Amino acid sequence: MSETLSAKHLGFYALNERVRELTGEIIIDNAYGERFIAASATADKTLVINGTPGNALGCYMDGARITVNGNAQDAVGDTMNDGEIVIHGHAGDALGYAMRGGVIYVREGSGYRTGIHMKQYRDKRPVIVVGGGTGSFLGEYMAGGLIIVLNKNSGGRAEVGRFTGTGMHGGAIYIRSGEPPEDVPKQVLCRKAEDADKVAISEYVKRYAALFGGDINELLGADYWVLTANSANPYKQMYTDN
Repeated sequence: MSETLSAKHLGFYALNERVRELTGEIIIDNAYGERFIAASATADKTLVINGTPGNALGCYMDGARITVNGNAQDAVGDTMNDGEIVIHGHAGDALGYAMRGGVIYVREGSGYRTGIHMKQYRDKRPVIVVGGGTGSFLGEYMAGGLIIVLNKNSGGRAEVGRFTGTGMHGGAIYIRSGEPPEDVPKQVLCRKAEDADKVAISEYVKRYAALFGGDINELLGADYWVLTANSANPYKQMYTDN
């Protein structure tokens, strides 16, 4: 059973109240910047959003699934705990802010500070997959989880802006590129991916290709760079469980 809502006619407050009340498939038409859609939504909800949802889509989400047929604004998946968000377009700044579980897939690129403050505890491992490039400060203060940047339109360059991994003390960032990213801080280790590294990300790259199309052999066959925190970082044990 599904229910269709019009964001244009309901408005921000009434729309979010109705989404909280419903279970099953929820289709939202005419989205145009409404904030906090699917906040704290659990696994009994599946949302399809047609248009452009506003800031903090899926914040604190705990198991729901969201598909956005369009772009999304800032802070998608803010403090997300579980579930899946699929964006058939671009995402704004602070994608996955403080994310602690679940997976976000973005067909195109994302803005500044993607993955800022991502964290991981035991089996809770958040994942972000971005099909295009990202803005500067990718993985800033990252404490755990996984970020994969496929750079599918980059022509081989690492289109991730500057200062990738600033303050990073856990997790891993994979960047598909013939050249390493620029301005990587000294506390971040950057090395070329080996076959075992590609195996570790293959399920997420395959899921990306299944969602948006693409040649899986081309996506996984290219060079990747892996960024991890320097094990000598004195702050690691203050923030991570691994």
